[in-house]
Amino acid sequence: MPLLQNHIAVVTGAGSGIGRAIASGYAREGARMVLLDINEKSASEAAREIRDGGGKAESFALDVTRRDDCIAAAKQIADKVGPVSILVNDAGIARRNGMTGAAEAVIKDWEDIIAVNLTGVFNVTHAFLASLRATKGRIVNIGSIQSFVHVRTPSSPAYTASKHGVLGFTRALAAELGKDGVRVNAIGPGFIETPLNEKVRASNPEVARMFIDHTPLGRAGKAEDIVGPAIFLASDLSAYVTGSIVMADGGYRAV
Repeated sequence: MPLLQNHIAVVTGAGSGIGRAIASGYAREGARMVLLDINEKSASEAAREIRDGGGKAESFALDVTRRDDCIAAAKQIADKVGPVSILVNDAGIARRNGMTGAAEAVIKDWEDIIAVNLTGVFNVTHAFLASLRATKGRIVNIGSIQSFVHVRTPSSPAYTASKHGVLGFTRALAAELGKDGVRVNAIGPGFIETPLNEKVRASNPEVARMFIDHTPLGRAGKAEDIVGPAIFLASDLSAYVTGSIVMADGGYRAV
């Protein structure tokens, strides 16, 4: 039997990159998919690909920074699709700027990144919490190697703070919801080639090389490299795993 048969899974940021790969992987394992993304067109295309491959998928536009919209989306999905038992919080943004630039830009980076990467995780989780408790569901948050370290590149302190926050939120929620049978874990991707960092890779190839040189496996990751850990954490294979982060970083944090 497929590992996620009879589950309804919601993935934010599902229109591209890691979120899109996870949604496709979950569908292959039998889950009925709900793809959420601020880009309605990309989410719709990803859902259509799943259906074309024989899976079940629907898509909705969602800006995770808008709390009322998250609540409305959760109600709409409950009414149209059914009770959600898996939630993947993948939606995120990254900007590689430090604290020494123009004050307005520094402040905007902080506000935008925290709003999407951290508050957005709270907003979506809170909106779906009743359903997840009722189904004894599973939450998978997408952290980063920057949930632990500030990587050795010019990199936004806001991004590092947001991913530390995601890991802290994961652990706190796991401790609180364990009694309800809800498991909460995270994945820590390393340097993954996605549309999120495409411009940086094109304009600063030395940055990509620095990551790869520090990675024991000697290559950048692909979005598909995150799918296996995501399936594990959403399935009964991880029935006694909660409050953890599975690193998928090619060994970056090992050296």
